[in-house]
Amino acid sequence: MTGTGTGPAGATGAGGARGAGGARTTGASGTSGAAGAVEAAEAGPGAVHAAEAGPVIRTRGLTKRYRGGQLAVDGLDLTVPGGSVFGFLGPNGSGKTTTIRMLMGLIDPTSGTAEVLGRPMPGAARTVLPEVGALIEGPALYGFLNGRDNLLRYDRADPTADPRTRGARVETALERVGLAAASGKKAKAYSLGMKQRLGLAAALLRPRRLLVLDEPTNGLDPQGMREIRFLVRELAAEGTTVFLSSHLLDEIEQVCTHAAVMARGRLIVQGPVADLAAGARGRLAVTTPDPGDATRILREHGLTGLSADGDRLTADAPPAAVDLADLNAALVSGGVRVRFFGVERGSLEDAFVALTGEGFDVAG
Repeated sequence: MTGTGTGPAGATGAGGARGAGGARTTGASGTSGAAGAVEAAEAGPGAVHAAEAGPVIRTRGLTKRYRGGQLAVDGLDLTVPGGSVFGFLGPNGSGKTTTIRMLMGLIDPTSGTAEVLGRPMPGAARTVLPEVGALIEGPALYGFLNGRDNLLRYDRADPTADPRTRGARVETALERVGLAAASGKKAKAYSLGMKQRLGLAAALLRPRRLLVLDEPTNGLDPQGMREIRFLVRELAAEGTTVFLSSHLLDEIEQVCTHAAVMARGRLIVQGPVADLAAGARGRLAVTTPDPGDATRILREHGLTGLSADGDRLTADAPPAAVDLADLNAALVSGGVRVRFFGVERGSLEDAFVALTGEGFDVAG
């Protein structure tokens, strides 16, 4: 986890301290001189921010080329609206985590610009990071400390944090992520999901204008995933912009208002989730006890992408010029007993596969 002051082995100064095991989570960082930091310091636990009026994250031509010539991010133009829950998607090696690291000032871009909360990064890290909470590449924890003491140490590393309300902040964060009952247990005995929750609690110690989450539901059971989704919605309702990457497309579709898709280091598309899903080609679905005959008839009428699963048959949606009523009539006149017939709207998963040509194991 990153922050200011001392931290787990190898920690450095403001804006880029390294946590245990090299993982980083950007939390409160910087000096109290910045106006934004002072504002954050004066806000008590549970303070609500007004929704951001303009973009919270904006990049122009952002590029990262590593030594040896590997181009990880190529000319990224990304805009994250204030007040949104923004999903960041892409296949393995698409450049998502590299992008997040540049946004948080953990690595320098090769070229291009990035602004976070209206200020240039990494140059304004000391001003910006006190208003940002982040969980990047998993939590870094002191294994020999219990959950509560881990959070107390992180809070002490924040020079803007009021020590008089430290205990209340820690208890509130533990409650929000469902770890209050396990807060006295040593972190090294935590499950992966519990460690993930504790890392999220560290990012939530203070009210944040922006929360950056890298695979926030990693290691959680279905109930835990639902709780995190609820928490993300709650934070957004309070005015926090949430930027999250996830390999679970249904999760993005359920919780996010906007999304961007990366592939091979380049931005493929971005926009409201509803618009992205609506742009995906739907599927014709037919439920019938006669799938063999239905498949034959639909194929004779030029349909493609036919797939049968029991009594359910799907196919690529026909062109707009094709009358669905005529297709249905052809099935019935061919002796097919039709129990359901219609075009199902495209999902975000359909859009993702169409745009990238890849499956959705996209944790990279």
